[in-house]
Amino acid sequence: MEADHPGSTVELSFAASSTIVQQVAEGAPADVLALAGPGPLDHLPAELRRSEPVVFTTNSLSLAVPPDNPAGVTGVEDLTTEGLRLVVCQPQVPCGEATSALLTGLGIDPAVSSQERDARATITKVELGEADVGIVYRTDVAAAGDRVLGIDIPGAVNVTTGYPILAVSDHELAAAFIQEVLSGRGQQHLADAGFVAP
Repeated sequence: MEADHPGSTVELSFAASSTIVQQVAEGAPADVLALAGPGPLDHLPAELRRSEPVVFTTNSLSLAVPPDNPAGVTGVEDLTTEGLRLVVCQPQVPCGEATSALLTGLGIDPAVSSQERDARATITKVELGEADVGIVYRTDVAAAGDRVLGIDIPGAVNVTTGYPILAVSDHELAAAFIQEVLSGRGQQHLADAGFVAP
């Protein structure tokens, strides 16, 4: 993007999707908004939307356990094991919404030891050995490398989340950035990180 537009600089800011929407709604400078799920968009004032949201990629859930898996978790059927330290995302953030949908679909209501502000905080609990298992996105497990062990959730019961992107300013390069993300080059970068094209 920067090479194609000499003199431009792309500055990225990361946080939980609900936090990003709140920051932009309160006046934080931004040209493009990309979220890990559609739910937080409900809280973005309509006057800030400069384009229609477009789903630019998708993600699905995975279980993350410590590398030595001391609780012996083998799949979602173990989530209701008595005494299991299960950590999930707070329900108002996209990974929490997806987790709620997963558990509802499974017809289970496991005990949760902790609800974290986002997927990063959730998987950190697992990395630190403070949880036996966390429910996060597949890309979070991939990004954690050998700090966690990922356990797949069968596609028949898994939850797929679409990630929206939209312009929130009239900057001439906002649309160009979105087109770059949607391009073959942008989609390849996302695929390399474990995301799946919509």
